[in-house]
Amino acid sequence: MIDFARNVRLWFTPEEVRQEGRTPDYRFSLANERTFLAWLRTALALIGGGFAVDQFLPDLRWGWRVGLALALLTAGVLCSLRAVNHWVRCERAMRRGDDLPVSRFPALLSVVVAVVAVAMVFVVLVGWEG
Repeated sequence: MIDFARNVRLWFTPEEVRQEGRTPDYRFSLANERTFLAWLRTALALIGGGFAVDQFLPDLRWGWRVGLALALLTAGVLCSLRAVNHWVRCERAMRRGDDLPVSRFPALLSVVVAVVAVAMVFVVLVGWEG
């Protein structure tokens, strides 16, 4: 928990990350930044999907609509927070010469998106009124 709190502090003070270890090859730092931006694009897509479900499916039962929208919105929020935390962890690991951190988050995100997709298939096959 203490390490996570330190990482959160580093989100807002990236100059402290530079004080650790040696400067890695810039290509690796730029690749880490591109990965961060890809996770943010994914988060924005999930958030947009959540709003789309809520706004463009008014005939869908309220419980289904809100449940699917909240699942997508929550996944988007978690994805954006994971992006910055993973960026800091990778940057620190590269500077220290450690192995890059691993995460179960991509698998968790995939499962959430798959569950929402299966629910949407069910809704489409059964009909909007359920």
